[in-house]
Amino acid sequence: MKTLIRFALVAYVVAACGCGRQDDPPTAKSAPPPAAADTSDWPMFRGNPQLTGVAAGSLAPKLKLAWTFKAEDSVESSAAIVGNTVFIGSDSNALHALDLATGKLRWTYRASGAVKASPTVSGDVIFVGDDSGVFHAVNAATGRTNWTFGTDAEIMSSANCAGGRVLFGSYDENLYCLNAADGKLVWKFQTAGRVHATPAVVDGKAFISGCDGYLRAIDVGTGKEVSNCELGAYAAASPAIAGARAFLGTLGDQFVCVDWQTAKTVWQYAPKDREVQFYSSAAVAGNRVVVGGRDKRVHCFDAGTGAELWSFETKSKVESSPLIVGERVFVGSHDGNLYELDLNTGAKRWQFAAGAAVDSSPVAARGRLVVASGDGSVYCFAPAAAE
Repeated sequence: MKTLIRFALVAYVVAACGCGRQDDPPTAKSAPPPAAADTSDWPMFRGNPQLTGVAAGSLAPKLKLAWTFKAEDSVESSAAIVGNTVFIGSDSNALHALDLATGKLRWTYRASGAVKASPTVSGDVIFVGDDSGVFHAVNAATGRTNWTFGTDAEIMSSANCAGGRVLFGSYDENLYCLNAADGKLVWKFQTAGRVHATPAVVDGKAFISGCDGYLRAIDVGTGKEVSNCELGAYAAASPAIAGARAFLGTLGDQFVCVDWQTAKTVWQYAPKDREVQFYSSAAVAGNRVVVGGRDKRVHCFDAGTGAELWSFETKSKVESSPLIVGERVFVGSHDGNLYELDLNTGAKRWQFAAGAAVDSSPVAARGRLVVASGDGSVYCFAPAAAE
């Protein structure tokens, strides 16, 4: 009898605790699967051939400074990130290759002049021009010269690649197209002013804006002009192409949306109460167009109508080109700060004090954010420990 009572008590406890049913799920929460590694790259100025300034990957909600690299002189160039390497130019006539994880210098390539343009990586080659007018093709692994090509004036334009060809502008008023393999001239297109902007490439056409006050579409295959649209003022900014529309600001206090298929202006933002001057290139995601102005503001426009959705005021001019990562905007200011803003509202989420003007444009790839400042510092931000 006592044995039966003990058996009944044990059975009751087991049943109450649920330990005896093999088909019951475990009560403890299972650990979430590890997040997939971000393998996105940022191979060129504005991130892609359309120059939209939108990151392909993501960033952790909270970031921390992972490392700082100090160049020998100021840095206006924006970085390229491919694989685990950061490539960035400096005014010390240098192109640097840095380890993305640690910031350690892998190699330095010496150019003929200051490297203010942003490097472009295609395959195992880096393309970049300098302010002495020399365009360089550099081996990405070794930092050695593949070939060089000389123009007649400084090169501030970053390069774009299409079908085995590399395109860039020069202050000698030409858009150049070279064979990417050997640097031989394929064609050059003469404009009526310095070409500061990086060409966007879409559907076999290169889109350039410049000091002649035009947005031009050039056939990449032939070098012939397909169309042009008068902007009304000089343009230093590069066009961002989204669908049939091109977005860019001018140095004549206006921001313009052009239908490049019809070569007609769709809308224009031109405030009458103040000077703006847009040196910054726009970022475009969905119906949001974000750009920095020399009026100390970051502006966000409705892509369809041109209505200003919000603006964020900094303490100095904004020549840095914004980066969009999901619902976040990252942009530098001449006031020495890197800002993170909400894409939908313009509200400030976070800022980092660099201590010197941040005219370089922030970039994001492989879960990290990289930006540089005028005192030669290159900063890399990684997920905070809690993430």
